[in-house]
Amino acid sequence: MISSINNIKNCNSQNFFLIAGPCVIESEAMANNIAEKLLRITNNLKIPFIFKASFKKANRSKIDSFTGIGDKKALEILKKIGESNQIPTITDIHEVRDAQIASEYVDVLQIPAFLARQTDLLIAAANTKKHISIKKGQFMSPESMKHAVEKINNSGNNEVFITERGSMFGYKDLVVDFRGIKIMKKYAPVILDVTHSLQQPNQSSGVTGGLPEMIETMARAGIAAGCDGIFIETHFDPQSAKSDGANMLHIDKIESLLKDLVAIKKTMNSLK
Repeated sequence: MISSINNIKNCNSQNFFLIAGPCVIESEAMANNIAEKLLRITNNLKIPFIFKASFKKANRSKIDSFTGIGDKKALEILKKIGESNQIPTITDIHEVRDAQIASEYVDVLQIPAFLARQTDLLIAAANTKKHISIKKGQFMSPESMKHAVEKINNSGNNEVFITERGSMFGYKDLVVDFRGIKIMKKYAPVILDVTHSLQQPNQSSGVTGGLPEMIETMARAGIAAGCDGIFIETHFDPQSAKSDGANMLHIDKIESLLKDLVAIKKTMNSLK
């Protein structure tokens, strides 16, 4: 799918691209149903699409939180979805050893925000020669992401994206500084992670909260601010999702939102 990713990177002057899917692989049927529905919508709207799902969740708030159905099983599902639907796929990695393992199943490796400064992890990801998406750490400035990108580039890999997901504001909220999109576009294409930027971590219950009612507002602002791609986690039943359901968009709402975003992108193109 490498050619598909290169096409996505080169198409952004006309349209944004979409990274979307469930937070984590819960079952093959669930993941495939979401992928197929998203593919139908994005094909109709001519939006380049990358299917996203974590093969495991290594950064849970509580020790008894759901972490996955098994690494190999989840990775095999991701590979099957990519091949059967002819779409690129992306998943998170958390440890150096994950890089080579996951690279055999997906097209893009994603570095979680808390790990954006982990040099060994970035180098291991770069060495797979896959495309790499680095989430900006909640504790990092837009300017500091230049150094994260350089770690990938200096390891012989120029196929890198930056994903904005907000900065910590106090203990329980995240804020997106839209100035950062323009700054980081100097270093690499920039994706706005809409759903994770609306998380509310560190809740007293130990389960991360969220503001899903703000998803449409955040996505529209991101396109208007010039981001190259949008990242949205979605599910047929967010309330029953095994991870991050509090900030997911119900899949039945995604088509109308994407139509709005396409219209905004067309308007922005006309103003250039």
